[in-house]
Amino acid sequence: MGCDIITISADTKFVHLAWRKNEKELAAVRYPMASDPTGKVGRMFGVYDDNTGLNLRGTFVINPEGKLLNAEVNFYNLGRNIDELMRKFKANLYMTKKTNEACPSKWKDEGDKTLVNPGAKMVGKVHEALNP
Repeated sequence: MGCDIITISADTKFVHLAWRKNEKELAAVRYPMASDPTGKVGRMFGVYDDNTGLNLRGTFVINPEGKLLNAEVNFYNLGRNIDELMRKFKANLYMTKKTNEACPSKWKDEGDKTLVNPGAKMVGKVHEALNP
């Protein structure tokens, strides 16, 4: 989809290697797993927990110009949903081309309904705009 993916955690490269070798859920992973044992990167993104020395589960979509398009931070024990992440990623790509539209929560792919020229007049009328 024209993006780079990298995971970063406070775990060492040896822990990442053990995960990759032993966890079947990671068998198809082909992106780099970076180590941030000092928490420097975690602090930059506001996900480092000084009390535990761990990073919260942060997901960030950053465009090639370095602009943050989407951020989600979950607690340690909450898994992420790749389908929802991909929906948000595709929505961000679409919305960069359609700046006069807004993406509703049920939007999944190009061609799905959007909110055209959203603004104060649409408050309380989103359902009607999506279901004429």
